[in-house]
Amino acid sequence: MYRKKSSSLGLVLFLLVVAGIFGGVYFLNHDPRFEKVKPVIQMEKEIFWNPRNGLEVEVSDNYGLKNIEVYVEDGDNEEKISDITLNGDKNYKVKVNFPKKGILAKDNLLKLTIVVRDKSLWQFFRGNKAVKKAIVTIDKKKPELTLINNSNSIGKGGSGVAIFRVKDKSIKSIYIETNFGKKFYPNPFYKKDYYISLFAWPIFQKSFKAWVVAVDKAGNKARQYIPLYANDRKYRVSYIKAKDSFIDGKIATLAEDRPQTIKDMDRLQKLNFVNATYRIENEDLIRKTTTPTDSSKITTFNIKRFYPLRNGAVVGTYGDHRYYYYKTKDNVISQSYHMGVDMASVRNANLKTSNKALVVFAKYNGIYGNNLILYHGLGLYSLYGHCSGFLVTKGDVVKEGAVVAKTGKTGLALGDHLHFGLMVQGVMVRPAEWMDQRWIKTHITSVISKAKKIIGN
Repeated sequence: MYRKKSSSLGLVLFLLVVAGIFGGVYFLNHDPRFEKVKPVIQMEKEIFWNPRNGLEVEVSDNYGLKNIEVYVEDGDNEEKISDITLNGDKNYKVKVNFPKKGILAKDNLLKLTIVVRDKSLWQFFRGNKAVKKAIVTIDKKKPELTLINNSNSIGKGGSGVAIFRVKDKSIKSIYIETNFGKKFYPNPFYKKDYYISLFAWPIFQKSFKAWVVAVDKAGNKARQYIPLYANDRKYRVSYIKAKDSFIDGKIATLAEDRPQTIKDMDRLQKLNFVNATYRIENEDLIRKTTTPTDSSKITTFNIKRFYPLRNGAVVGTYGDHRYYYYKTKDNVISQSYHMGVDMASVRNANLKTSNKALVVFAKYNGIYGNNLILYHGLGLYSLYGHCSGFLVTKGDVVKEGAVVAKTGKTGLALGDHLHFGLMVQGVMVRPAEWMDQRWIKTHITSVISKAKKIIGN
C-alpha cells in the first residue's frame, strides 16, 4: 500500500512540474512584458555628416525603449558620447553631436555605433538589444554650383529654362526654388555634372524669383539666384451671362457626375459647383499627371512650335478671368480662370501633335471632357480637351505629326472645339509662347545651344 501511495504522489508531482513548465512557457510567450522583438534603428550604413548641423537617428520599439548608447571611433580611440535612459518611449530621435576632443576624424572618416535596449523582460530581464554601425564621412563643404546660362526674361504665365553645373561627391537633391514655394526638378544635361530645367511663372502669383539649389547628403546647401527680367503681363477679365439653357443643359449634365454631392443643390449652386469645385478637382488631376519629369539625359531639345488644329480659329484665350453672372452683372454666381486656348475649325477635326511624345493620360475628366495629355520631355506636357474620341491610348509613343484625337464638345463645351493647354511640371502656362517658333528659339533652344558652347566638347 505504501508503494502505491508513493508512486501516485510522484506521478502527481511530475504532472504538476510538467504543467508548470508548459504554463511557464505559455506565459513567457504570451505575456507582452516578455516580448522578443528587437528595437529598430533607422540608420544608413554610410552617412555623410557636417558636424555643425548635428545628426539625428530615429529609433523605435513596439514595447518601449529603455536605454540608448552611442559610440564614436576614429580607428585608434572609441568614445561613448551618449548614454540615454528612457521610460518606455516607443519612438525617439537620438541627437548625435561631434565630440569636442578625444576623437579625430582621420581622412574625414569615423565609425558610429548605436546600441539600443528595450524594456522587455526577455533575456533574463535584460531586454532585447539592437546594434547598428555606420561609416561616417565628415563633409563640411557645400556643393560647387555654377549657373551656365538661362532665359533672360519671363512673363506672368510664361516659361523659361536654366542650365547649371553641380559638383559634389554626395549630392542629395537639386532643384530650382521659387519665391512662392514651387520647385522645378532638372534633367541631367549634355555632360557629367550638368543639369537643365524648365521653370514657369503661374498666372496666380504676383511676382517671380528663382534660385538654383543643390543640397548634399551632409546637409550642405549651395544656392544661386537666376537673373531674370520679370514681365507682369495683364490678362483679360470677362463677364459671362449664365443662361437658363446653359445651366439646365451642360451644367446639369456635368453635375450628375457627382450625384451624391449635388442632390440637395439648387440650380445656381450646381453652376458654382461645376465651374469652381469640380473644375478644381479636374485640374488637380491634370496637375498630378503633369508634375513628374523623367530622369533621362538631355543633350538637345529641338522642340517645334505646337500647331494642334489646322486652320483653327482662336475662340478663347489663356488667362481669362471669367465671372459668371445670373440675369444681372451684380449677381455673380461663380468665377474661374481659363487655363488654355480654345480653337475651332470643323466638326470632328483631326488633332495632331507637333512633337514626338508619350501618351500619359487618355480618359474622361469632368469639365475637360475626353481629355488627352502627352509628355514631350524636360517636364513639358500638352493637353487636348473636349475631344470626341482618342486615336491613341495611355502608354503609346507617338511621332511628330501623328493624329492623336478628334475635336468634340464633351465636358463643359457648348460647341465643337479644342481646349489646348501646355504644362511645365504641373504649372499651366501660356500656350501662345510654345506656339511661336521665334519665342521658342529666343527663350529656349538658343539658350540651350549657347550653354553647350560654353560647356565645350
